Amino acid sequence: MADVSRILQQIEFGDPAAAEKLLPLVYDELRKLAEAKLAQERPGQTLNATALVHEAYLRLVGDQAFADGRHFFRVAAEAMRRILIDRARRKLRIRHGGQRERMPLSDVEFAAEAPVEELLNLDEALERFSALEPAKAELVKLRYFAGLSEEEAAAALGISRATASRYWTYARAWLINALDEKID
Repeated sequence: MADVSRILQQIEFGDPAAAEKLLPLVYDELRKLAEAKLAQERPGQTLNATALVHEAYLRLVGDQAFADGRHFFRVAAEAMRRILIDRARRKLRIRHGGQRERMPLSDVEFAAEAPVEELLNLDEALERFSALEPAKAELVKLRYFAGLSEEEAAAALGISRATASRYWTYARAWLINALDEKID
């Protein structure tokens, strides 16, 4: 993490060679985050972990400055979340087959209901929750969208594991309630 922080500072100061050193250091960790998130998605995704990492990395290496490695991975988790939400919204558009249902060829009479709407509902609820409880919402993004464990998310946020556990319990209850209200 110290090497990542050092390279991020070099990038911030305009060192063009530093950006080339960053990707090899963070790639494996970003790939784990992407694989964890995509493992929660239904099979048949056209986006794989490598593509998600590359797209997120491209969004990260712009003009943005990072305080340290933890900040970098938090922003990476947010970038991955945004990419998946954007893809979900795109899939709902009629011109991209939004009203069609994906059906497995082996069992044509049973169509799988895509969780795209659920993901969009969760994103909407999470945006409302972020306005009320930003630290708890950040924990949800790291746990749900980046696939971090409670301990890893606590470390990324610089909080204790006990605090992360309390935040997680509260956030889950709040989001479940918000999603239930959306359904009713």
